[in-house]
Amino acid sequence: MRLNKYLSSSGLCSRRKADILISNGDISINGHIITELGTDVKDNDIVKYKGKIIKPITNYKYILLNKPKNYICSCHDDRGRKTVLDILKPILKNNKDNSNKIYPVGRLDRNTTGLLLLTNDGDLAHKLTHPSSEIVKKYNVILDKPLDIKDEKNLLKGVSLEDGYFKFDDIKIFENRKEINVKMHSGRNRIIRRTFEYLGYNVKFLDRYYYCGLTKDNLNVGEYKFISKKEITNNNNSN
Repeated sequence: MRLNKYLSSSGLCSRRKADILISNGDISINGHIITELGTDVKDNDIVKYKGKIIKPITNYKYILLNKPKNYICSCHDDRGRKTVLDILKPILKNNKDNSNKIYPVGRLDRNTTGLLLLTNDGDLAHKLTHPSSEIVKKYNVILDKPLDIKDEKNLLKGVSLEDGYFKFDDIKIFENRKEINVKMHSGRNRIIRRTFEYLGYNVKFLDRYYYCGLTKDNLNVGEYKFISKKEITNNNNSN
């Protein structure tokens, strides 16, 4: 197994981050520091990260959370703010093996609510967050004022932001024109809020209700449930 995949399979990090750790000399095999990215790991090799033995996870977990507001999508926060892992403490605190290294797949900003997938399956996380996967996401948006008709066209035609061109795949506008459902596959940071801000609107409420074929399905805010990998991979093919 390639070293970056081995590290990802251990729940330590994504493959992309694993390449950085290897390049930085943070990984050793059988006592030797490894910096070559294509290195293979054999069955009896001892792999360490900063002196700690790393082993692949055999008990994968997949958790679907309806994220509340004011929670950070991170494993920890230096400023002491609440993270999504705080919500999962009841099911993680008793795990004694490395299978409790759950982390969020992708991000929702602190003020955004809705569906978030958490797992210790590094390979799946890498696949779902890679731009080539084009995972479909749907959000409910509430603006501070009604959406102008010309701006409705711009949402589908596209706008030029500081990090490049962006347009929604589809939109549905409700009668009051303040509430909008948007469909997209981009994973760029704060892309929905930035798009509406560019057009002169403030997003008052943002909720993700659909992610790679998964829906809330009576999952209330702050609630979570275990799901199978099959549910994720099957749903990912139906957009």
